[in-house]
Amino acid sequence: MGRGIDALFAENGVDTGEETVVDLTLANIRPNPYQPRQKFDQKGLADLAASIKKTGVFQPIIVRQPNKQVERYEILAGERRYRASKLAEKTTIPAIVRDVTEEQMMEIAVLENLQREDLTPLEEAEAYDTLMTKLTLTQAQVSERLGKSRPYIANYLRLLGLPKVVKDMLQHNQLSMGQARTLLSLKDKTKLVALAKKAVSEGMTVRALEAEVGKLNGAAKKLAKKPAKKKSPFLRSTENQLQERFGTQVSINQSTHDDHQGRIEIEYLSTDDLNRILSLLDIHSD
Repeated sequence: MGRGIDALFAENGVDTGEETVVDLTLANIRPNPYQPRQKFDQKGLADLAASIKKTGVFQPIIVRQPNKQVERYEILAGERRYRASKLAEKTTIPAIVRDVTEEQMMEIAVLENLQREDLTPLEEAEAYDTLMTKLTLTQAQVSERLGKSRPYIANYLRLLGLPKVVKDMLQHNQLSMGQARTLLSLKDKTKLVALAKKAVSEGMTVRALEAEVGKLNGAAKKLAKKPAKKKSPFLRSTENQLQERFGTQVSINQSTHDDHQGRIEIEYLSTDDLNRILSLLDIHSD
């Protein structure tokens, strides 16, 4: 499951030495704004609430106090216990208050949740994107911190380029990670939503969906114009690096008249995806 929350705090320079457990008012606590997990198992929460109602909270949650002059706290670890305590109609909860910066809070929340097994593929992708955009990390740095390969990170980031309706299907487990990746290989993106709906309504397997995408891509290839000029190893390598950086398809096309000219095309699949790419370029849309 990972290294444990205290190890994450230590890695981020947070002192976890002598600490005092205090009872905090639940009304004065809010969830971590950088929490990547959007879905909480309601049955599991209800079971935990029943246990808390009977025996209380054994393990304190961990919070930070952004403004020492105001009795308000943000959760660093233990949101399930916080939610279950509210369900159990408790008014207070045992907590440890730690001195953590907003940047540390964000990184700890993301890394701690990535160690869990119940994140959806979309939540996992958003967690990687948060680390990259908010902490200005590259895919290589994220993969090194998490011990995952760069292609693994890149495959998840590409999910963020799906249209919202398809992302909703993925979030609600109507589509699998394998199906979503297959849909991303569809060349004619105008057919992506319709094909996703078809995959769900017909219960298509990944293999069946791959065959359907292959057919559609084959038809699109017949309509394509003359083949592009063969790319040099340098251009292919640069394309791969840009695709890893932006988590989407990137093409570098040389001019047919001059090898020293050309254009770079960065594909986006939705308005959200465009805004994500603009953020990586440090360009802010109005």
